[in-house]
Amino acid sequence: MSLKGFMFPRTHTGNSSLLPDVPWHYSGDLLTLEYRTNPNRVAELLPDGFELADEDPGAVAIVWADWQSCSDNFNELLDPIRAQYKEVFFVVRCKYQEKTYSRCIYIWVDKDYAAIRGQFQGYPKKLGSIHLTRPTTVGKAGPRLQPGGIFGATLAAYDYRLVQAQFTIEEESDHAGFVNALPMVHNRWMPAIECNGKDSLNEVVTMSGFDAEIGLTFKGSFEIDFLSSPVEEFQLLVPEELIKGYYRQVGVSWKGGTTLARSNLA
Repeated sequence: MSLKGFMFPRTHTGNSSLLPDVPWHYSGDLLTLEYRTNPNRVAELLPDGFELADEDPGAVAIVWADWQSCSDNFNELLDPIRAQYKEVFFVVRCKYQEKTYSRCIYIWVDKDYAAIRGQFQGYPKKLGSIHLTRPTTVGKAGPRLQPGGIFGATLAAYDYRLVQAQFTIEEESDHAGFVNALPMVHNRWMPAIECNGKDSLNEVVTMSGFDAEIGLTFKGSFEIDFLSSPVEEFQLLVPEELIKGYYRQVGVSWKGGTTLARSNLA
């Protein structure tokens, strides 16, 4: 009997798979904070074959996302612990084969299925503790999605607070920044089981979503602090100039990407 399942563990039914079959659907609130750092620090994080973007090469976006996701049967929405998760990710822009892409260089999530799903796509996901103030439409225990609304955002991992930020809505916006606005380009890597310094998987992939829906979008000012950690290196991307912050409600679906390059492996 053949085993079924998009991801491990695979069984005769496929019900135990950590990930359901594609397509995957996402709805969420995103806080995007854009700033400029030293372009040399961005270049250090790009693998062979990649170059800095021609324009604004030191631009970085750090994004807090509060997601609800599901598969095509929508069963996860009736068991919300399998649907709700949060993540924080750093995005830069880069060139590959003369085309400019967005690229995620650091990312933390708070659920195992989100971590594995991202690693399958080429996102370098790690587990973390993420919090983002939620807007309200009634009462006083939260900001309104209107000018003057103030949001807090934090990221921690391995018991260390890594990043903390505060964002204040100033006005509506027709976009949510430029750093994270392009198709993603990522590397999918897996070391060989022999642990001999070689890889059994080494691919460059690109992807984007479909059926995107954009909700309320605002821009505003922000403050951000990076804190130290003995095992993280994101501090090298310390802000030198703040650009703008954005808050957006978004929905999108995903069902696959494209392999741009695959290395011949020994």
